[in-house]
Amino acid sequence: MAPSKKAGKKVAPAAKKGGGGKNAVAKADWKEGFKKKSVGVTDMTLLTQITNESINDNLQKRWLNGDIYTWIGGVLISVNPFRDLGIYTDEVLQRYKGKNRLEVPPHVFSIAESAYYNMNAYHENQCVIISGESGAGKTEAAKRIMQYIAAVSGGQDSSIQEIKDMVLATNPLLESFGCAKTLRNNNSSRHGKYLEIMFNAQGEPIGAQITNYLLEKGRVVGQVDNERNFHIFYQFTKAATPEMREAYGIQTPDAYAYTSLSNCLDVPGIDDSQDFDETIKAMRVIGLSDYEQSEIFRMLAVILWLGNAQFQENDSGNSEIVDTSVTDFVAYLMEVEPALVQKVLTSRVMETTRGGRRGSVYDVPLNPAQATAGRDALAKAIYNNLFEWIVSKINISMKPRSSTAHLIGILDIFGFEIFEDNSFEQLCINYVNEKLQQIFIELTLKTEQEEYVREQIKWTPIKYFNNKIVCDLIEERRPPGIFAALNDACATAHADPTAADNSFIQRMSMLQSNPHFDARGDKFVVKHYAGDVTYNVAGMTDKNKDVLVKDLLDLIGTSGNQFLQGLFPDRPDPNSKKRPPTAGDKIKASAQALVENLMRAQPSYIRTIKPNQNRSATEYDTAAVLHQIKYLGLQENIRVRRAGFAYRNTFEKMVERFYLLSPATSYAGEYIWQGDAKSGCERILIDTGIARDEWQMGVTKAFIKNPETLFALETMRDRYWHNMAARIQRAWRNYMRYKHECARRIQRFWKNNKESIEYAKIRDYGHQILAGRKERRRFSLLSYRRFMGDYLDINGKSALGEDIAQACGISENVVFSSKGQILVTKFGRSSKPSPRYFVLTQKTFFIVVAHSKDGQVSLATERKIPLSSIKSVSMSNLQDDWIALNLGPTEEGDPFINCVFKTELVTHMLQLTRATINVVIGPTVEYTKKKEKKELVKFVKDETAPVDGSYKSHTVHIRSGEPPSSLSRPPAKRKEGVVRPITQGKLLRRGGPSDKPAPAARPKPASQPLPGKSSATPAPVAKPTPVAKPTPTASAGSRAPPPPPGRTVAPPPPPPPPEPEEPDVERYKAKFPFEGQEGEMSLKKDDIVELVEKDDNGWWLVKKNGTEGWAPSNYLELIPPKPKPKAAAAPPPPPPPPPPPAASGGGGAKIPAAPPPPAAPKIVPKPVTANPSAKPVAVFPGMAPSNGSATPWKKSPAPSGDTTPASSRPNSSLAGKPPPPPVGSKPKPAPPPLASKPGAPKPPVGGGGGKPPIPTAPRPGVAKPPARPGGGAKPPPAPGGQLDLAAAMAKRAQMLREQE
Repeated sequence: MAPSKKAGKKVAPAAKKGGGGKNAVAKADWKEGFKKKSVGVTDMTLLTQITNESINDNLQKRWLNGDIYTWIGGVLISVNPFRDLGIYTDEVLQRYKGKNRLEVPPHVFSIAESAYYNMNAYHENQCVIISGESGAGKTEAAKRIMQYIAAVSGGQDSSIQEIKDMVLATNPLLESFGCAKTLRNNNSSRHGKYLEIMFNAQGEPIGAQITNYLLEKGRVVGQVDNERNFHIFYQFTKAATPEMREAYGIQTPDAYAYTSLSNCLDVPGIDDSQDFDETIKAMRVIGLSDYEQSEIFRMLAVILWLGNAQFQENDSGNSEIVDTSVTDFVAYLMEVEPALVQKVLTSRVMETTRGGRRGSVYDVPLNPAQATAGRDALAKAIYNNLFEWIVSKINISMKPRSSTAHLIGILDIFGFEIFEDNSFEQLCINYVNEKLQQIFIELTLKTEQEEYVREQIKWTPIKYFNNKIVCDLIEERRPPGIFAALNDACATAHADPTAADNSFIQRMSMLQSNPHFDARGDKFVVKHYAGDVTYNVAGMTDKNKDVLVKDLLDLIGTSGNQFLQGLFPDRPDPNSKKRPPTAGDKIKASAQALVENLMRAQPSYIRTIKPNQNRSATEYDTAAVLHQIKYLGLQENIRVRRAGFAYRNTFEKMVERFYLLSPATSYAGEYIWQGDAKSGCERILIDTGIARDEWQMGVTKAFIKNPETLFALETMRDRYWHNMAARIQRAWRNYMRYKHECARRIQRFWKNNKESIEYAKIRDYGHQILAGRKERRRFSLLSYRRFMGDYLDINGKSALGEDIAQACGISENVVFSSKGQILVTKFGRSSKPSPRYFVLTQKTFFIVVAHSKDGQVSLATERKIPLSSIKSVSMSNLQDDWIALNLGPTEEGDPFINCVFKTELVTHMLQLTRATINVVIGPTVEYTKKKEKKELVKFVKDETAPVDGSYKSHTVHIRSGEPPSSLSRPPAKRKEGVVRPITQGKLLRRGGPSDKPAPAARPKPASQPLPGKSSATPAPVAKPTPVAKPTPTASAGSRAPPPPPGRTVAPPPPPPPPEPEEPDVERYKAKFPFEGQEGEMSLKKDDIVELVEKDDNGWWLVKKNGTEGWAPSNYLELIPPKPKPKAAAAPPPPPPPPPPPAASGGGGAKIPAAPPPPAAPKIVPKPVTANPSAKPVAVFPGMAPSNGSATPWKKSPAPSGDTTPASSRPNSSLAGKPPPPPVGSKPKPAPPPLASKPGAPKPPVGGGGGKPPIPTAPRPGVAKPPARPGGGAKPPPAPGGQLDLAAAMAKRAQMLREQE
């Protein structure tokens, strides 16, 4: 026995004599499991004492042992290790694939597996909420979840892999632009993001979307000591290429005020140069073009150089620029006038109003402090809009490729922050964290207890702190909260920031009644769930306004840089009296939208804890961790988890998931329970043997106490499928035994026919080619005659075959090979046949000659004839073997050959050329002997001639053959064998089938619809009798549509119902695929549509499958109408018309042929003559048109000069495409822009025909493009020298009808 290749498995040694076989059991190997010695408890619901101190002690033990993850039921607690533990490798990831959380140690991969499994199993949206303070590891957890989902979600399609790569590429890109070093975290997220990964019904990712929340743009212009600006500035200034440094004047980070004033240029453990390469790579994966990348770096350079614009006070007390060369370079980067930059930075335009009317306009100079504030506002606005533009581009690139079935959301948002100086940014960040804590309380504590009461479940209530009072303190309108007071202060004292701050302080006095608020002069304290935070009022109202002054917006509006203008698409209307939304309004709306998104999904929680403030891998700050345990509410969470029920679901969902586990509710996979869902759910739980104290039945839901019980149910469900599979396998194996025995018997009789049937098909096709025009040899008509093809065994590598292949220089398979003769002309003597070898490949016909010299025979290629050069093949109407290959005017002339397998050779030639070669059969054969010299060979019947005939002086003498209409002889009947019964197989009755009636089987219970479903298996619906149209001949019982007259059995008295006439509607065929938008008709190539309405602008209203929509006219091709057949005189069908000798309607199955015209039977057959001036007659009408046009299958779908893509509609949401017209109305005044198809005029510039090189208008609101002049594009004309086959056939049929 071969050794096992499984890790840790060894072949057991042979048992020793007298050993009793004890050594036969393989020794257990520790490698089979990967659980190391556990420290503490992995699930804190198992703690003996439930106190904050015992929780802290358990987390500390596990953290010091390298176990950073711990469960509280289904909530994962993560303690940041501040070091790489090597626990995120692919090997570790595979261990968690398909495992529930009880089978493996706690890990973030287990949370990801649970979310992905639940999404697929229960068809519900999932979300993962990661919370904790700054530096606790939230961003890392989000990255690992994305890593796991990308690894296990499957899908081999290139678009699915592209989505996975894009999702993973968002991490380095958004970290560079959205993360920075703070005092507490080297890679702190200074923004929030909610990533939604969309999946199709198979669980494969098909798209994603990122929602951005509150970028800390104030960090761009200033940081506290020992912190840094966003990572991208240091990556850019350290690792920029020489070309970038030359173009944007980039220097090292210490040369810029925005990156150097905090005295922190480098961070231990962060390689800015390497991270810059990762950022560039991520930009390419996302799909940012080189132009877009260069413009992003140009904007970063603008911000860096803006920070170096310093101001000083002049003699009049106003500000002036210290170094104008800096502002001149900023103007160069922004592509504006340098003087305008200096003016905007040092002065402001003020406008007075009188009684609502415009007054005077003044240029008010700014002092240095005001000028610095304006400069910083411009820098912050550019960076904030640049970040939002990058997020929007990411969303466009990751737009779902198909319909979305479910999604998984991953929330990575800024953590709770408490600094020495806390301002408006910290208030917003902590407010969002309060909302997340409120969700956690609502879903895990408050909602759970309320549900127990509502469902009448026996339960011990748990006291907990509800932070809704803190959320109301910040966000409520009535009574006004902090945000409302901020807005009122900004509205009443908007001109003076100091006055606005004082007004805000006064308005906060109304909040003193809230126990979680305390006013302290120019500061105030909010008692958050995570601790008390003191906020500084100074500058809050100014930050809340979040409005860029009009002068700076006008400066950007004059820029020649389209990318910069595109970053500011929404400019406020100066005449509007509506107050623009403040920063507080925006964050409150964003937080509310986030809460709504999270509440629509099934949540999973990761609570992150920061063990110390020094980012140390060995220090565990007990006091700090204990504080986090308290405000995260872990103790209350454990109490609720231990006292409550781990899983609950509606009766309908429970029955739908587990009805297979009880024989009372299922039979052969069908639901058969007759009662309601509650009784069915209870019966399932009883039949599975679950203890009664492990579950309770509520009013609408079933509650299961421990997750182990749910996992046991899932295991039983999986085992059910395995058991059913085993039963199916037993029946299948028995069936296969019976099938194989039957197959063996069939093979005994069919073996020869099966191998030769393909050759027989080719033989039958040869009969169709000759079309009853040539006498046959008896050998050709034998029943066992097959067209084998390679008679010289070249493909079989015989000795002769290899020599011939070498002489021809071919390595491909040969279609046909045979010996034969060729008519050789010698000077001064008459022509005579000479032996040759004939070889036919896919594209070439070879004539090989054998030479003898010094007793050595050598082979050489005499002629090499491409099949495409053969115009026609000429043969006589007698049984001779002569063929003339008509090549047209050539130096060597046409070969006139003699081949025993002439019909087979011609058959293969027509198959390889798709019947483009004409087969001319007549009493004489004309061929070109030499260039422009033709010869005519006559064929004479002579019964005294040799069997194979004779050639002399342009005349062939041949005996009479079989009639031209002869076909192959039918195969001889074989002797019938003795039928023996099949007795093999475990379930088969020996002696063959029995006449005894089988015992009555157990009646199958009736299938019932699942609870909440319309029907388990839809019952057959009686087909309604179609209502007859009000015509005199139609009867109520007739079928619609009626069959053709030839197959209708009419009642004796009345005549058969006539065939309904096709509606007189123009029908068109799609020449190209077209992806329609709303109101448009999507087309695939060769789709058939009916024309409803034509419009002059190039868009036609068409109907397909009962649906109407607009389609471009230049994508459609007219289908000629079928001629209406004459009514049949009698019910029996007329006999089929005989095929004309010049045009056989047959053809091989592989030869596409145009349908013959209906009037073809009226053509009078004409004899084929040897008229040299007459054109050859094609075997297949329409296959080789005589007008010089190409064959239908060789016609290119478009002229060679066409460079327009198949679908030239703009596909970017940034292109400003007008909405499509609704169905049923004309698309006026202009249709959606379409690039021209082959032969159509190109649309004018600005028509939106192609994707713009840069997103000049990335937001909606762009004016509609002008209508193209002259309406839509004309349909493409046929290429020169070609004729549309369908049109020619229709024209021919029309001419024949006119002749009649």
